[in-house]
Amino acid sequence: MADEDEIREQMIDAFEGADYPISSPMDLVPALPNGPGTKFESGEFSMTAMELNTKTSGGDFPYDDAETFVDDIIDDLKDQGEL
Repeated sequence: MADEDEIREQMIDAFEGADYPISSPMDLVPALPNGPGTKFESGEFSMTAMELNTKTSGGDFPYDDAETFVDDIIDDLKDQGEL
């Protein structure tokens, strides 16, 4: 089973380097250590940033900080049964 806190921490670490505010998922790509292929993993959960963008609503842009963006993505993943 995936550890939600671990996934949240990985995502915040990956996305916090973006130039906020952000207005689209493309604004996050330069901040990602491995670009769209950056992986978030915990337990049986494994998803790249690209997969996050295709398997979730992608968020409700704009965002002023990584924490708010990640909260929305985590909620979306839980709603879809991914977490």
